[in-house]
Amino acid sequence: MSEKKKVALETGKRKTAVARAIVKPGKGRIYINDISLEYMSPEVARMKIQEPLMIAGDRSRQVDIRVNVEGGGVMGQAEAARIAIARALAGWTKSTELRKSFMAFDRVMIAGDQRVAEPKKFGGPSARRRKQKSYR
Repeated sequence: MSEKKKVALETGKRKTAVARAIVKPGKGRIYINDISLEYMSPEVARMKIQEPLMIAGDRSRQVDIRVNVEGGGVMGQAEAARIAIARALAGWTKSTELRKSFMAFDRVMIAGDQRVAEPKKFGGPSARRRKQKSYR
């Protein structure tokens, strides 16, 4: 009979970027939008994504992680992927110790970042800026 495979699905959001992480048993391969993490650029974004993997240690080498990210910019996508990976690893292992180590390193990895752009108002080009007057 076929054995039921264990899979963990988690999401991470940052600004307008949304990441969905799928964790399966494997050899420690990580793919972001079907590109291996080693080939991802810029390097700062790659290092941001690797933070939860370094904290998890050997636990991250026992699983394959596939992340799909859309929306936002490069760093927004990197931070969304980081949140999704951290939540997926914590859900996969069901370890309170790992969850606490993520929270101790950076609370955003589990809780998420609630900051969003302020909506635009009338009378100006942006949320706070108003139209300039040409008289005194």
